[in-house]
Amino acid sequence: MLCSLPTVRPSAQCLRRLQQPLRSLYASARRCDRVAPPDPISHMRPIIYDDAPSPSPPALLRHPYSLSEFSSTKNKVGDHELQYKFLRQQLDAFHQNFWLNSNIRFEAAKAAILDSLPPSATSIDKENALSEFYKQWVMQEKNRTDAYTTEWRKQNFSLIMLSTRVKYHRFISHISSILTFKKAL
Repeated sequence: MLCSLPTVRPSAQCLRRLQQPLRSLYASARRCDRVAPPDPISHMRPIIYDDAPSPSPPALLRHPYSLSEFSSTKNKVGDHELQYKFLRQQLDAFHQNFWLNSNIRFEAAKAAILDSLPPSATSIDKENALSEFYKQWVMQEKNRTDAYTTEWRKQNFSLIMLSTRVKYHRFISHISSILTFKKAL
């Protein structure tokens, strides 16, 4: 017996991708970051980064000097990209750890409030106790949350600035390679 499946309409983004020309046979795979399912405690959805693999060094270098001794723009771009990747992962870890710690403490305090109520407490008594607990929790955590928010914004701003620098260096590198190619012709 065959079961009928519901008709699924493709999204606008999916249709745009289908309308784009297919990538050539030897093109590199499409790279994109993905969002994982939420963490059961922190309720944050971690990002799974799909960074390009680092290039492998050439098997045989026939050069009298170590090429790593000389600073170049390409190395500078690579350093900025590496720093950018490191900082965004560090910011994500900072974010995840803050909310993990906060939610663990919140759930423990909430359980302590509920356990302190007598077994004969009505649902109205529980609601009143939790309402008071939530109010106290927000007031108690205000300074900690404000400090976290300030630090997160600072780190996020520096990450945006570094990202802009990486994009700028990529753009300059791309333009210079085009100009170099045109001169060679």
